[in-house]
Amino acid sequence: MCSHAVKRPNNGGKRTARKDRMEGKAAISNTTTSCVFQLLQEAGIKTAFVRKQSDTAFIAAHCEMIPIEWVCRRIATGSFLKRNPGVKEGYKFYPPKIEMFYKDDANNDPQWSEEQIIEAKFCFAGLTIGQTEVDIMSRSTQAIFEILEKAWQPQNCTLVDLKIEFGVNVLTKEIVLADVIDNDSWRLWPAGDRSQQKDKQSYRDLKEVTPEALQMVKRNFEWVSERVELLLKTKSQGRVVVLMGSSSDLSHCEKIKKACATFGIPCELRVTSAHKGPDETLRIKAEYEGDGIPTVFVAVAGRSNGLGPVMSGNTAYPVVNCPPLSADWGTQDVWSSLRLPSGLSCPTTLSPEGAAQFAAQIFGLNNHLVWAKLRSNMLNTWISLKQADKKLRECSLHWSEVLKNLSAKFVS
Repeated sequence: MCSHAVKRPNNGGKRTARKDRMEGKAAISNTTTSCVFQLLQEAGIKTAFVRKQSDTAFIAAHCEMIPIEWVCRRIATGSFLKRNPGVKEGYKFYPPKIEMFYKDDANNDPQWSEEQIIEAKFCFAGLTIGQTEVDIMSRSTQAIFEILEKAWQPQNCTLVDLKIEFGVNVLTKEIVLADVIDNDSWRLWPAGDRSQQKDKQSYRDLKEVTPEALQMVKRNFEWVSERVELLLKTKSQGRVVVLMGSSSDLSHCEKIKKACATFGIPCELRVTSAHKGPDETLRIKAEYEGDGIPTVFVAVAGRSNGLGPVMSGNTAYPVVNCPPLSADWGTQDVWSSLRLPSGLSCPTTLSPEGAAQFAAQIFGLNNHLVWAKLRSNMLNTWISLKQADKKLRECSLHWSEVLKNLSAKFVS
């Protein structure tokens, strides 16, 4: 069976009471979907997307689709208000609200609970959809929404809600984000203003479908497809500068640099000693302060760590200590990083990867691409723990059954 397939976005729209045809919609939808999936995939979200193939098609891994639409809402509007009378439009959900709908045209896609999904005992590509899989899809839905919500914020656009679908990759047997995410999949309000909506709701709200009205809707879709490419870029810059007290600490510092690369953060390594050459240390500091690029300094110094405190006392930029501990004096050495004079603030982490993550969390405040990688890491760590727990329970149940059968044979 082919592991990849060409997927062509619908040219006529999603299920709706109206079936008007919008010329050029397939290309618009394909551009939007390809950019969104590229953003999510580069962040670390597992998807079926492989690459954009043409103006109207993209390549996707072969998946067996799970017939559930997952909806994530930040703001109450649309069908939610009809199903929940008394809730005013604009009510905000913290955290965002997750809902599930079974894909059933004949019954207008009824809302389902987690229990209904589990009791349906779906099996796709050999994977049975149970509690673990439902939990993974629920967590993933929230993470995907939050990543896209954050990505639209620099353009002063509010992501109101989002509808997505998952499939099981037939080769890896993993649940992945699949299908499409285009302008039919969300509500998007520039400046948080519903009257400026650029999504498909502008089509649904038409009192009369005229050629002029369809052109207005098309312009909205084009507006989104043009700006969605900006989701892959950021104006915010940042870098990490690792200062090591000795070149003997290079291997420790290389781990920090490698971890920074996973977040897309440039990292430079320098050698300087605050004890032996304080003037040079301060000169290097001034070099990085002078070009206007936001910088996080990481001080790598063992024994008596003067590097971190000296940097912290002489710069307004963030400084974090990441001392390379030795087997002989590690417990004593760490105190020189923890015990600081008053007026200084340079936290200490013993993990090189932790130092890189600390820097990423700072840059992520103003860089949605870095933030997306952090959010995806959180999700993937949670999923790995969930899957490990499931595997352990299945193993325990298996051996319990084996022992039970052996005991029965011995008694007989």
